[in-house]
Amino acid sequence: MSNITVFPRTFSGEVVLPPSKSDVHRAIICASLAKGKSMVSPVDFSKDILATIDCMRNLGADILTVDTDKLAIDGSGTFSQKTAELNCNESGSTLRFLIPLAGAGGVKTTFSGKGRLPQRPIGIYLDTLPEHGIHCETCGGLPLTISGKLKGGVFSIRGDISSQFITGLLLALPLAEENSRIILTTPLQSRGYIDMTLHTMKTFGVHVETTDYGYFIQGNQQYHSCDYTCEGDWSQAGFFLSAGALGGNLTLKGLSLSSVQGDKECLEIFRQFGAEITATDSEITVKPGKNGLQGMTINATDIPDLVPILAVTGAFAKGTTHIYGAERLRIKESDRLKAISDGLTRIGCEVTETSDGLIINGRETADGGQVEGYNDHRIVMSMAIAVTKCRNALEITDSESINKSYPEFFNDYQRIGGSVTP
Repeated sequence: MSNITVFPRTFSGEVVLPPSKSDVHRAIICASLAKGKSMVSPVDFSKDILATIDCMRNLGADILTVDTDKLAIDGSGTFSQKTAELNCNESGSTLRFLIPLAGAGGVKTTFSGKGRLPQRPIGIYLDTLPEHGIHCETCGGLPLTISGKLKGGVFSIRGDISSQFITGLLLALPLAEENSRIILTTPLQSRGYIDMTLHTMKTFGVHVETTDYGYFIQGNQQYHSCDYTCEGDWSQAGFFLSAGALGGNLTLKGLSLSSVQGDKECLEIFRQFGAEITATDSEITVKPGKNGLQGMTINATDIPDLVPILAVTGAFAKGTTHIYGAERLRIKESDRLKAISDGLTRIGCEVTETSDGLIINGRETADGGQVEGYNDHRIVMSMAIAVTKCRNALEITDSESINKSYPEFFNDYQRIGGSVTP
């Protein structure tokens, strides 16, 4: 594992955000289900995206890289082979999206993974899919082998589980012969991710009806090829909005104000913290507000990926910041509530963990020192932003974990004035 040292700096300049990893996952999968050639761009080849590309290739899709950031995808051969081995690496999205999808194609598939992925929950599928034609062989996690053919019907699913399970079913059930209903037995969380799924499916010609009980999916639909442009990533924008709010002056480009990404909410959250933000269709500028940052209460139910960087921001806001509704963060690449609490505490901040969140008493500056990256890209990037308020340099372990979602992060970080040494 690699360590880096970052130094206290004030950030200024311009950042072009990478394409949304969530959007790219969905576009690659939908294009791989369509007969004929689709072009998907721009694509940032993070480890999670490479996992999805490799898995769809192993399911029979023809995927070629064009230039440096485009994919030419032909799904004519998808599901042509009836056995497959899919290594999802550390990507929870890849795993949970593709389990029902491989079942819809009638492919006997063994899923494997690395890091914490083999221990991350898949019980929703183990409970649900056997009732719909899929036999599952597992000791509780990965490796998992499925066989059989997915049948439509009624799927009763909790709405407060990871939205990745619901997305997986939404992607797969249009390919079943039967019509299906997804009945949400509790209120839906992370709605923005489901909205992204429905938007991408619609672009590729597949329609899902949103109902008062959940979703109605007509069977025997066909994905259609198209040229698809991926949005900029609002979850990654949070790091630079924080950097500007904490004392910088940044311009962010490549983001859509009409995006259905749930993490677009970060724009309003940073305004509520007290940052001065100007947003147009072409760029967003962010700098500290005249009265500094003020602590606030944040419901993270629909924006769990933003919690680490919101915690960093709250650590340097006046008063108390209370983040709640984030219990699912305990089963991500790390226990993110514990990891970000530990990192902030090590540099001298006052943080208390709760069962579903954090209570943070803000302060003006922190000490620096050494923190654990927990092999978690969002923890590493969040702590790299925290150094702007430290009096001394900060050493962060596991810096290579950024390759999971944002390989160019530290290059962009240095372009806006950040200082990094191995």
